[in-house]
Amino acid sequence: MEPGYRTIPEEVAVAFTFGGSSYAVMMATPRDLEDFAVGFSLTEGIIQSPDEIEELEIIEQAIGVELRMQLREPHARGFQERRRYLAGPTGCGLCGIESLDEAMRALPAVIDEIVFTPADIMNALEATTRIQSLHKQTFAMHGAAFYDPTEGLIALREDVGRHNALDKLSGALARAGRSGGGGIGILTSRLSVEMIQKAAAIRLPCVVAVSAPTALAVRTADEAGITLIAVARSDGFEVFTHSSRIGKEVTAHLAGHVRRHGEPDRKVLHEPAQGGRGSS
Repeated sequence: MEPGYRTIPEEVAVAFTFGGSSYAVMMATPRDLEDFAVGFSLTEGIIQSPDEIEELEIIEQAIGVELRMQLREPHARGFQERRRYLAGPTGCGLCGIESLDEAMRALPAVIDEIVFTPADIMNALEATTRIQSLHKQTFAMHGAAFYDPTEGLIALREDVGRHNALDKLSGALARAGRSGGGGIGILTSRLSVEMIQKAAAIRLPCVVAVSAPTALAVRTADEAGITLIAVARSDGFEVFTHSSRIGKEVTAHLAGHVRRHGEPDRKVLHEPAQGGRGSS
């Protein structure tokens, strides 16, 4: 056995507080924390715009980091009315939700008539893979990226938690004055329902994941008007919902490798519910 060195990612407790009240504690990579604060607040529905945050302080402590926010009125009063406390492990997206209604809240409809070509999807995927530097160093990071067909890759954020990476991306876009409209969201992780909920919150019309989606993620994307693409690899991808946003033109290296799923083709595996918390 030879001694050696490996770059490994850092992971710390990140606490979100609003007006002095604790709301969430997530385990996350301690970088892009302003993006994280804004993005998490947006995808959780606490704010609708970064302008609603009056003050943001990043307080580093021995045991973690506090993202201390003050909301402008009347948003501060609205937050106190819906206050809850959430504590989750790395990337846990729904831990601590207090009701079924809250877990399966109605999503805003994503109305966007843009059409992407298969080449747009592959270019977005390739660009994300090419610049995901932290994952290349550690082999332990999730990435979330936003690609505009006319501008290329706009932003990419990485984190040990897949939900955190998407929240950081959401915050980066919002702080730059952009929503997800007109672009493609690339996720280097499995695709479960809470990722679709976060994508809908920032109006992403198209979500592309390298892994397969859950059945609930597919149903939720369908209802929200999101084009869901998954199992995206260098040789093709599968379209699960709203395929009308994907043009029929297929480049030579993708011929035969763009599969459009219809309801009759969709197979759902049902297994007995298991106790305990699933992995993220």
